[in-house]
Amino acid sequence: MRAIYRIARLELSNLFYSPIAWLILILFVFMTAMNFTDVLWAYARSQEFRGGGLSDLSRALFFDATGRGLWPKISNLLYMIMPLLTMGLISQEFSRGSIKLLFVAPITSRHIVLGKFLGMMMYGLLMFSVLLVYVILAGCWIESFDWAAVLTGLLGLYLLFGTYAAIGLFMSTLTTYPIVAAIYMLALLTFLRFVSGLWQEYTFVRDITYWLALDRRAGTFINGMICSEDFLYFVIMTAMFLGFAILKLQFIRERRSVLSKVGRFLGVFIVAMLLGYVTSRPMLRLYHDSTHTKTNTLTEASQEIVSKLDGGLKMTTYVNLFGSVYNITPAKVMADIARYNSYIRFKPETKMDYVFYYYTDTTDGFFAHRFAGKTLTEAAKEMAKFQGVNARKYVPLSKVDPDVDLRDEGYRFVVLLERENGEKTFLRVFNDAQRVPFEREISAALKRIGMKLPSVGFLSDHYARTITGDRNRDYSYMVSEKLYRSALINQGFDVVDVKLSRNPQLLDSLDVLVISEPRESFTEEELDKLYRYVESGKNLIIAGKPRTNSYLAPLMEKLGLRFEPGILVQKQDQIVDKNAASMPSVRGAGGGPGALGQAEEREYPVSLFLCRATDEAKGLSKLWDDLYVKTNHPEWPYSIVMPEASAIEQVEDKGFRVIPLLIGRDPSSWNELETIDFVNETPLLNPNVGEQAGTKTTMVALERQQAGKEQRIVVVGDADAFSMGEVMASRRGILSINGGLIMSMFEWLSYGELPVDTSRPDPIDNNLTIGAEAAGNVKTILQWILPVLILLGGVLLLFRRKGK
Repeated sequence: MRAIYRIARLELSNLFYSPIAWLILILFVFMTAMNFTDVLWAYARSQEFRGGGLSDLSRALFFDATGRGLWPKISNLLYMIMPLLTMGLISQEFSRGSIKLLFVAPITSRHIVLGKFLGMMMYGLLMFSVLLVYVILAGCWIESFDWAAVLTGLLGLYLLFGTYAAIGLFMSTLTTYPIVAAIYMLALLTFLRFVSGLWQEYTFVRDITYWLALDRRAGTFINGMICSEDFLYFVIMTAMFLGFAILKLQFIRERRSVLSKVGRFLGVFIVAMLLGYVTSRPMLRLYHDSTHTKTNTLTEASQEIVSKLDGGLKMTTYVNLFGSVYNITPAKVMADIARYNSYIRFKPETKMDYVFYYYTDTTDGFFAHRFAGKTLTEAAKEMAKFQGVNARKYVPLSKVDPDVDLRDEGYRFVVLLERENGEKTFLRVFNDAQRVPFEREISAALKRIGMKLPSVGFLSDHYARTITGDRNRDYSYMVSEKLYRSALINQGFDVVDVKLSRNPQLLDSLDVLVISEPRESFTEEELDKLYRYVESGKNLIIAGKPRTNSYLAPLMEKLGLRFEPGILVQKQDQIVDKNAASMPSVRGAGGGPGALGQAEEREYPVSLFLCRATDEAKGLSKLWDDLYVKTNHPEWPYSIVMPEASAIEQVEDKGFRVIPLLIGRDPSSWNELETIDFVNETPLLNPNVGEQAGTKTTMVALERQQAGKEQRIVVVGDADAFSMGEVMASRRGILSINGGLIMSMFEWLSYGELPVDTSRPDPIDNNLTIGAEAAGNVKTILQWILPVLILLGGVLLLFRRKGK
C-alpha cells in the first residue's frame, strides 16, 4: 500500500508539472463557472423582475436535464477532457523509457496501475472541490436547498470520473503515443455510449450490451437517485479496466502465449459480466431517492396499488409492424422496460415479455396503394426493410396467442397486464404529444386488476347523450375513446351503456349513473326505477340543457332542486379574457343599462357562459382544489365554458347538504326569458318578465347519508360542459379547462379512488436570497478571476520547476 501511495504522489506531482493538467483545470473551472453563474444570474434577475415565481431551484441549477443544469453539462465535459487527461499515464513511461525503471523496482504491475489511478483520483478531488464550492454557494443562496439530491449527483459524477480514469489508464498501456491513447479512449467511450442500441433484438446478448452502456449510469445519480446497480456498475467497470491494465503490464514483463493472454483478459471480462448480471437483477437492487419531492419514486398511491398485487404479474407488450400512433423496434426493448423500472422496484418479480407481429387490413385503400400486388408477408418484409429492422423477428398474427383479442385495440401498440389469478387488462398508448402512458395511467390499469373499481353507467334512453355516439353532444371521447389519455376507461373506470328499456338490472351494479339531457319524458315505470336508484344511496350525475330541462323536472324535484327557466347570458366583456396577453383581445361591447352590446361587435354569443369554481368547492378534493386555483387566478383565469346553461336553485330541503360548485363569472348575468336568437338579437335585462341579475350557480353537489353510505350527486346546468365537442373546443381569447371538470367530478363521485392521485409535494426551494447585481459580481469572480488565479499559480509553479 505504501508503494501505491508513493506512486500516486509522484503521479500527482507530475500532473501539476505538466501544462496539460493546468490547462484542463482552467478550462474546467471556466466552463463550469460560466454555466453555473449564467443560470444563477438569470434566475436572480427573473425573481427581481417578477417579484418571485421561481420553483425547484436546486434542480434548475444542478440536475435539470433540459440543458441548463450543471451536472449534465459536466457529464458531457468529462467525456471530452478525460482522454486528454489520461492519455499519457502509461504511454509516456514507454516513450521516455522510464517504464524500465518501474519494472526493475521492487514493485508489481498492480502497484504501478493502482498508484497511477489513485493519483488521478486525487487530481479529480481537486477538480470536484471546485464543484463543491458551487454547491456550498448555492446552498447559502437558495432557501431550503435540496442538499441530498445535489450531492448525490456530485457523487455520481465522481464515480464517472473514476471509471473514465480507469479506461484511460488501460488505453495508455496499449501504445507509446499519448495522442493515440486519447483516440483509443474516445473511440471506446463512444462505443460504451451507444452499445445499448446494439444487438438488442437478440435476447442472448441484450442484457449484456444494455448493462455495458455508460451514458445513462451517471444520469441516475444526477437525478437524485442512488441505485445499487448503477453504483456497482461503476465499481465493476473501474475494476475491470484496472484489471486489464495490470494484465497488459504483466504480459510485457512475462512471456506468455497469445492464447494465455486472451484467456486471462476474457476471464476478467466474464467475471465482470457475471457480477454485472447478478447485481442488475431486480430482486437484488437497492434504492435511495435523495430528492425532497421523491421524483424518482412512485407516489404513495401507486405504491399502495402495487402492494396489493399479490402473486405474479406479467406484462406482455404487443407490437405490430404496421401499427400506428406509437411503436418500438426489437432493438428498443430494454429502453421500453426501463420506463417501468419504478414499478419493478416495488414488484421485482414482474415478468416482461414482448411479442412482435405483423398485421394490417389488406382490403383497405392504403394497403392497395402502398403494397399493390403484394401479399401480407411480402408487405411485411418491405415494411421491415423500410424501418431498418429484421423481418424474421416479426411473426404473423395467426401465431399470436388466440386468447388475446387485439382487434378491439385496433392492432396498435398495447400492453397486456395479467395476474396469476387471471385478472387482466390493457395498458394503452395515446394520440397526444407524449404518446406513452405515465404513472397515473399505469397505476390505474394495475388498480383495475388489483381491486374493484367504480362502475359508471350512462343512460341512453330517450335520446339522452351516450358513450356510443360520435356527435359533438355525446360523451364517447371523454369516456370510452381508447386513444384519449383522460378518458374514463384509461383512468381505471368501468363504463357501460344503460338502457332502462333493455337492461335495467345494470343499475344494481353501478356506482355512478349519468343522466344527460333526455329529449323525451320518462315513463312512470322508468321514473320508479330511477327513484329506487336514488334511494339506494348510489351516486348520480344529472346534466340538463335550457330547452329540454322539463324532462328532468321529476328527478330534480326528488332532489329538492330545479333548473331556473331561461338561458343564462352575460356581458360580452366578461366572455373574452383581456388579461391573456398571448391571445388577441376582443373589443368589449357598449350599450345602455342591461345591454350586452351590438351583435356585429360580438366575438361570441352572449349565451356562451363562463364559470369559475366557488369557495365551497375548494377543499372538496385535490382536483377541485386545482380547479379552484386555476379558475380564480388573478392574472390568468381559466374558465369552465358552457355554451347554453341553466341556473340551478334549491326549492326544498330533501335532507341533502347542498354545495355550489360553479358560478358565473359575471355578477350581473341573468336568465334571459325573451330572446331566442342570441346571434342576431341583443338581449336586455327585463325585470318585468322575471329576469333578475346576479351571480348564478351552474353546478351543485349534494351529499347525504343514505342506506348506510355517503351518497353524492352532481347536478350540471349544461350537458355540453363535458361533451366531446366542448372538451375539444378551442376559442380565441378564452382559456378553457372543461377537461379538468370531468376528472374533478368523477374523482369526487368515486371518493378519491380514481383517477389515481399521483401528485407530489410542491418544491420548497423556491427563493433566492441573492440579487441580480450580486449574482453578476459572483459571475465575474468565478468565471474570470478564479481561472486567472489558477493560471498564475500554474505559471509560477512551472517556472519554479524550470528554474530548479
